[in-house]
Amino acid sequence: MKAIRRLHVRTVLPPTLAPLSDLALNLRWSWHPPTLDLFRSIDPQRWEEVDHDPVTMLSRLTPADMERLAADSDFLARVDAAGDGLRAYLTEPRWYQKQAQTHADEGAVPASIAYFSPEFGITAVLPQYSGGLGILAGDHLKSASDLGVPIVGVGLFYKSGYFRQRLNAEGWQQESYPVLDPDDLPMSMLREADGSPVVIELAMPAGGRLQAHVWRAQVGRVPLLLLDSDVETNDASRRELTNRLYGGGGDQRLEQEMLLGIGGVRALRAWSRLTGAPVPDVYHTNEGHAGFLGIERISELTTQHGLSVDEALRTVRAGTVFTTHTPVPAGIDRFGVEAIRSHFGGTAELPGVPVDDLLALGAETYEGGSEGIFNMAVMGMRLAQRANGVSVLHGAVSRGMFAGLWPGFDTSEVPIGSITNGVHAGTWVDRKVYDLAVEHLGADAIRSGEVWSRVEEVPAEALWATKRQMREQLVADARTRLRKSMRRRGSTSAELGWVDDVLDPDALTIGFARRGATYKRLTLMLRDPERLKKILLDPQRPVQLLIAGKSHPADDTGKALIQEMVRFTDDPEVRDRIVFLPNYDIAMAQRLYPGCDVWLNNPLRPFEACGTSGMKAALNGALNLSILDGWWDEWYDGQNGWAIPTADGVEDAERRDDLEASALYDLLESSVVPTFYDRDERGLPMRWLGMIQHTLGTLGPKVLADRMVQDYTQKLYLPAARAGWAVSEGGFAGARDLAAYAARAHAAWPHLRVDHVEAEGVGDTPQVGDRVRMHAYVALDGLAPHEVRVQLLFGRARDNDELSDVETVELAHAETYEGGRHRFTGEVVLSRTGSLGWTVRVLPKHERLTGVAELGLVTAP
Repeated sequence: MKAIRRLHVRTVLPPTLAPLSDLALNLRWSWHPPTLDLFRSIDPQRWEEVDHDPVTMLSRLTPADMERLAADSDFLARVDAAGDGLRAYLTEPRWYQKQAQTHADEGAVPASIAYFSPEFGITAVLPQYSGGLGILAGDHLKSASDLGVPIVGVGLFYKSGYFRQRLNAEGWQQESYPVLDPDDLPMSMLREADGSPVVIELAMPAGGRLQAHVWRAQVGRVPLLLLDSDVETNDASRRELTNRLYGGGGDQRLEQEMLLGIGGVRALRAWSRLTGAPVPDVYHTNEGHAGFLGIERISELTTQHGLSVDEALRTVRAGTVFTTHTPVPAGIDRFGVEAIRSHFGGTAELPGVPVDDLLALGAETYEGGSEGIFNMAVMGMRLAQRANGVSVLHGAVSRGMFAGLWPGFDTSEVPIGSITNGVHAGTWVDRKVYDLAVEHLGADAIRSGEVWSRVEEVPAEALWATKRQMREQLVADARTRLRKSMRRRGSTSAELGWVDDVLDPDALTIGFARRGATYKRLTLMLRDPERLKKILLDPQRPVQLLIAGKSHPADDTGKALIQEMVRFTDDPEVRDRIVFLPNYDIAMAQRLYPGCDVWLNNPLRPFEACGTSGMKAALNGALNLSILDGWWDEWYDGQNGWAIPTADGVEDAERRDDLEASALYDLLESSVVPTFYDRDERGLPMRWLGMIQHTLGTLGPKVLADRMVQDYTQKLYLPAARAGWAVSEGGFAGARDLAAYAARAHAAWPHLRVDHVEAEGVGDTPQVGDRVRMHAYVALDGLAPHEVRVQLLFGRARDNDELSDVETVELAHAETYEGGRHRFTGEVVLSRTGSLGWTVRVLPKHERLTGVAELGLVTAP
């Protein structure tokens, strides 16, 4: 019999236990061991039953439980101490506040930074993530909280999350979508002063409306606003709009992204109105999914401040940061122009933003682009003055991918930088590692960061013992998960006795876990199954592999790869040495990373944007065995793991996979396995332990999300805020001036030309030290000399006259002639020998432009 109505009855705690509610509703508990210990101590058995969820734990308390706890003075003292600790954490000055005070003479700092992402991986209790993008976003918020950076997160609430993965008898991935009740989660609904829910509304095609409520999750100091379309006033299809993360395509995906971007800005406005929180100074778009936030802000500026679309665009760009995570065009959301017209035209048009102006922002108007397509990443680039990739290599890949937006510029000048991702130590470092550091180095060393430079002071025996404990912990967890998986696949308990002997806490343990995307090459290790079996089953030096990962529900190719792997792991000959664990999530990862000795990553280079799983493993004393891609290409130093050689240039994909798989086997057989099993008289692998200590000492400070968020703050957020203030002050005078200049420059540029270049002082046999005076004669077609930058580019000339090792010399305006012609002059000193050459180019110049390529305009002879 089904209920006709559901009620959610919350536990009412007595006053002495009331701080437990605040502690449960602030997700800081997910990375704060003392708070977790407090909830565990209520009832250890029940704590395991509720999967370490404080909100559920409180909901299970009986009156007898509360009476028992309220009479326990020791427990009450711990509750009070935890409550006081949380209040101090939320209010005390942290890194950001101290930086602002120290550098007060340099100007104001942003009071609020909005961080938009389609997914956030905070904790397994709040399953609003699918993979790396969401985990990165969650770590970003956590470290921002720890550092005191005033971020507010904006996303969507997915009632069924991503999906739970299980395997059928044949090893094929199957998906289930458990319904989440937001009242059971560590969130609260954003409400008006009268107690009614805040309603965010968007216009839809054919006069339709989309309404959404807003849930607030508190991530330490950072509020996270999640929009939810499950509102009774919506029609059935739109109530389901936010049901699943990445669950639909076409109009559903487009409308999700409209709700995230447009609705997200409106949710921020409601948040500020109701709480007094400052309106954000900076808007950070984490991938193109949230790009429509810039369109909503243009609408605000045109309707509320009387700006033109171009003036509003200049204002929005100044304060917007765009991060791309995608290394391949296929990973970008693209919609048909007609879908955009129907959702942003007619009665659905955003006030002040004609649909044709919107379409121009996402148009693929470059060589190789497609007509009739609206590209979300392209729009993101055009709406942000600052853009970045997520590793140095990915930044270079992104500059190549998007170079068409800046024709005439060398790829190196494309205005996309890089900030390498990091991971949140409090979330991903096992408590045994912390305990080890505290025991031998002291808690102060952890707080100060001195722990990294002193890691070699930890005794080798203690380090090795800790790694074994974490390996043993992983083996126990893996056996439990494997048994559950096999039962769901149809095995009976009587058939599963072998699971008790799966894996060995003393064997070399290799982990591989990631999304089932084809380029990540889940099955590369299976290219030569017999050779892999030989490695796994070596009686003297056994190796074991733990594999995990989900494939997108619509990706049958990825599912087939998982099935191939599962069938290999089902082989009785090797099933105690290689295991596939379904439903990879945060909870599994927090056991998997610490328990592995080696973290394997073998993507098709250069398609791994960053690959932060290897960072998490490294912080737990694992060594990386990886293709030189993503962050590993940047920070591999020959002592912190192994680089798998790549067969770059081999066009035959099968041949390339064979070569790289063979290289992987070679490394395992000749280096990885021998190093692990080479023991001294105490049974310690000293060379291996030395590599771990080196890894922790050198990679530790680099791979932290604290470093990442500090980089974003100093390199992007502060400049973006100051640029935004500069164009907005004086009634947006700066934006109006920049827009007017950009319009003049675009109009004049087709007619602007370099008429002639002269070199004065070049003899028949030029020598190092000679001074050459250069004169460029330029026709500016109405632009003033101070409105352009004329540059001499000087470097080595190849056979095809391409310049390399280029030096740039700014030429100064020297003389004006009739017809808008001008002479620009400068001097270069010959400091190199060999074949040299030069050219001259003309670029826009305005104090509000951040780089030479921003307007995409350049003229050369």
